[in-house]
Amino acid sequence: MNINENIINSEDIDFIRITWCDNANIIRAKAVHKDSLTDSNYSIGISEAQQGIPSIYDAVVAESGLTPVGEVQLKADLSTFTSIPYAPGQGRVMADMIKNGRSWNYCPRGFLKKMIKQATENNISVKGAFENEFYLLKKIDEVIIPSDNTPFASTYSMDINNKIIEDIIKALNLQGLQVEQYYPESGPGQQEITIKYTDALNACNNQIVFRETVKAIAYKNDTIASFLPKIFADKPGNGCHLHCSIWNNDKNLLSDPQSEYGISEMGRQFIAGIFTHLPALMAITTPITNSYKRIKPNAWTGAFQCWGIDNREAALRIVTDHNEIIRDFELKTVDASSNPYLVFGSVIAAGLDGIKKEMELPKSIQEDPATITVENLKKYKINRLPTELDNAIIELQKDEVLLTAMGTELSKAYIEIKKAEFKALRNLELEEEVQILLDKY
Repeated sequence: MNINENIINSEDIDFIRITWCDNANIIRAKAVHKDSLTDSNYSIGISEAQQGIPSIYDAVVAESGLTPVGEVQLKADLSTFTSIPYAPGQGRVMADMIKNGRSWNYCPRGFLKKMIKQATENNISVKGAFENEFYLLKKIDEVIIPSDNTPFASTYSMDINNKIIEDIIKALNLQGLQVEQYYPESGPGQQEITIKYTDALNACNNQIVFRETVKAIAYKNDTIASFLPKIFADKPGNGCHLHCSIWNNDKNLLSDPQSEYGISEMGRQFIAGIFTHLPALMAITTPITNSYKRIKPNAWTGAFQCWGIDNREAALRIVTDHNEIIRDFELKTVDASSNPYLVFGSVIAAGLDGIKKEMELPKSIQEDPATITVENLKKYKINRLPTELDNAIIELQKDEVLLTAMGTELSKAYIEIKKAEFKALRNLELEEEVQILLDKY
């Protein structure tokens, strides 16, 4: 028995949730009594079809290439074990999908690990954190309303929602997540809690824990928490911005005060790769029809394919510290309906493509692109990013770099799931869409 198994057995744990996140970004688990896990692998079987199921119904998408025939093992990563503070007697581990003793080609976590390995072969590691916004809601007579009606950073909102937020933060800390900031966001009842950055794999593990914890703690306080990108037509949407930096050992490689824009050559190349692949990335980072109701001009959501230093309207924002030193960059076209392993893996793939091809960034945009004249938009080659999911899917289908990185099987299954979701949801009014998706994200 290894140290992780000793820790599990020393805890007051009966059931262990072996957890995975599917292609539709539904967090799932099988809870297994610890006494029944007699071998050192800590694994359990699921149908291969699970990676072909959309968010909208519990049946496999026929075109995904997956069927109910075939079994894959969920192998627990014991290093991720934590007891679940809001579910006494239960613990959680993240799982890798294993087939014939190897990482299964349809496994999102396996895809991210492959991209991390490729980054290591380029002598870099990628660190980051997901920056989540979410609404706290009440349901009265089947009508969904915000938990308060306060503006950005309102101290009154802090007081109204104090118990829920304190419970969330304590639960996150108990599970090993380091909370850095909390404040009420622009929407009524909307909140933001930021988590300290870490390596790419743990950042994605943390995102799963974060979503699970926020929703569970809210429920225990007779409140609904939702990360759905757009809940109210006339209120701000929920983003899940990804902050990234590239490292070699303990050195942040992004900054070089002597270089153009204060960004190192490798940093510019990595960011340029992401910039270039942005339209296709959006099929992965903003992957549901509801996502595109959030991404609008003048909404701080990154509606245009441009980048800028501390420009919160740019899809890629370069972040400086108080000394104007570059510390990380922020991808704004991300929301929490996206699978974090697929998001981070695809971002790394795009960045590595930028390094490989020695891409260079275009001109930095230091104004709101929505205010730029049509002539100057053309001059600076600033394009509107996809405005609907089907447009982003088409871009992904044309992007050989991302498709190759994901692999034939995973990319096919993912795209077909997204097509099925688009077909089912494209003609719905916002209120109908929210009714279907609110509890899923």
